[in-house]
Amino acid sequence: MNNRTFIFAGGGTGGHIYPAVAVAEQLLKLRPGAKIQFFCSSRSIDAQILGKTGFKYTALPAKGFSIRPADLPAFFGSFLKSYRIARQALSESTNAIVIGIGGFVAAPVCLAAHKLKVPIALLNIDSVPGRANKIIARWADEIFLQFEDTAQYFTKCRAKLSVVGCPLREGFSSPQPHKAIEELGLDKNKKVLLITGASSGAENINTAICSLLEKLNVFADNWQIVHLAGTANYEKVKSGYTSAKIPHKVLGYYDDMPDLLAAADLVVGRSGAVSVAECAAAAVPAICIPYPYHKDKHQYLNARKLVDAGAAVIVDDLPDKQQTAERLWTQLQALMKDNDEREKMRQNARRITGTQAGAKIAEALLRLGNFSLTCTGLKRII
Repeated sequence: MNNRTFIFAGGGTGGHIYPAVAVAEQLLKLRPGAKIQFFCSSRSIDAQILGKTGFKYTALPAKGFSIRPADLPAFFGSFLKSYRIARQALSESTNAIVIGIGGFVAAPVCLAAHKLKVPIALLNIDSVPGRANKIIARWADEIFLQFEDTAQYFTKCRAKLSVVGCPLREGFSSPQPHKAIEELGLDKNKKVLLITGASSGAENINTAICSLLEKLNVFADNWQIVHLAGTANYEKVKSGYTSAKIPHKVLGYYDDMPDLLAAADLVVGRSGAVSVAECAAAAVPAICIPYPYHKDKHQYLNARKLVDAGAAVIVDDLPDKQQTAERLWTQLQALMKDNDEREKMRQNARRITGTQAGAKIAEALLRLGNFSLTCTGLKRII
């Protein structure tokens, strides 16, 4: 049915939105007449990403949950308002399917879908599901997972579980590294060290790298740095490079990650689920510095997928920032000097990558809604 409406619900980070965009791209390939709608958060990163896609999007006022009593009225008020907006939109939509993509915005939209008996799918990319996804799983008809061992968190729900990998944007199928090199004015004869804290930046990584610039100057003849600092940290990080001799390009944000990762010879960054999948798809050796403040340590578990494959190493983000920088320097200098080791890591990454998740999910979504799913067992699509 070409008039089917696919409503993606969630956001707040690029890690939530980019996989959904990848699925939406595949849906339009299969059904050019399909309607795509995003309900996202009011954070600027959501509009920054979605504004370039051409997809219709609506920012909801939903706020993240907090255990502080003083914050609860605002949370429940924003949840109810978001629920009402989503319910009205769903009531007016034709043959709708809702896809929860993670983040605090997803829950009120999926609750509205549940109340209206609209089919619900859930996209869970992280190794360990977040709070919103655990709630939505109770209502979902099908849950798409990146990692097989994530299924253990959903065995009690009625949903069909499909292990498909991480949906990646179309650009990862045919990246053009020369495009990023030309656009950023990089030296095509020097290797690229890419520093990234994902869509919002990572202050601890920024601090560690800036403290190591004097040491990194020894690689100035053969290497150059592209540092994605995060929009809020751009000026501070840029000033940290004032006396750096190693060639560098500091940016607040860069959207064309397929091309930039393909141009990189080594990447240092967080290990969100999408970042891990993108590093594998680009076959770029990685130094992962997992975000240390999640109770479930899911970024560490994400990074282990690359480490176990021989495509990455982990440096812990420690309370002692100097100790973090020292450990990072140990790994940096070893890998920047060792072309053979980096090539081995690159080959290892190629063995675990896959770019078909978006197409698999799109095909499953087109089937969803034609019948009610009642199975309670685990079924995997590899």
